[in-house]
Amino acid sequence: METRQKILVLTGASRGIGHATARLFSHEGWRVITVSRHAFSPKCPWLAGPQDHLQLDLGDIGALPHGIAEMQSRLPDGKLDALVNNAAISPKGQGGARLGVLATDPSTWLQVFNVNLFAVALLAKGLIDNISSANGSIVNVTSIAGSRVHPYAGVAYAASKAGLAALTREMAAEFAPRGVRVNAISPGEIDTAILSPGTAAFADREVPMRRLGRPEEVASSIHFLCSDAASYVNGAELHINGGQHV
Repeated sequence: METRQKILVLTGASRGIGHATARLFSHEGWRVITVSRHAFSPKCPWLAGPQDHLQLDLGDIGALPHGIAEMQSRLPDGKLDALVNNAAISPKGQGGARLGVLATDPSTWLQVFNVNLFAVALLAKGLIDNISSANGSIVNVTSIAGSRVHPYAGVAYAASKAGLAALTREMAAEFAPRGVRVNAISPGEIDTAILSPGTAAFADREVPMRRLGRPEEVASSIHFLCSDAASYVNGAELHINGGQHV
């Protein structure tokens, strides 16, 4: 029987879906190494949080090699069972306005793509040997905004999430021979602290289930994709949106 504790590296762990994911995996006995641009909060509810937290700005591509080395230094046997790429940014205009093509400047495009797409590829590249040695998995968090025009998500965010769906397929094909499964989850309207005003009413109109999703519902799907129950699931994008995509 395997006695080693499984290890998860989770980006974007400071709130919402990330918080719920860290809580669930910790409850299931995993060691969770959290990554966020914010310092560890004493309000976080899981054990070993401060020593298993890495403060890293994924938008700073130049800082990633050092961050990856730090993650690897925390793997006692060099094995990483799961990498969950949850971190993402979605800049807004004045008063929370949606940013379209005409309102999005070059620095915003670069910042969004660095965090939402390029960092995902570079983390996977840097950690692939560790994940492969554990026959582990990668889960990328895309979005319903990556497949349709969304009233609140800006153009850079939407384009980056569409790119992330394609990146998931590419990594799934490339990494499978190394024993690594790569999948994505695509959340819709989830009840978190960063919802745009009017999202609840939007969900009541546009989502067949007539409600917002809960972060715990997303976390459960992430856990499934990282578990042996999903051992033959590879290259999939799981829609978690109450039927909004149909």
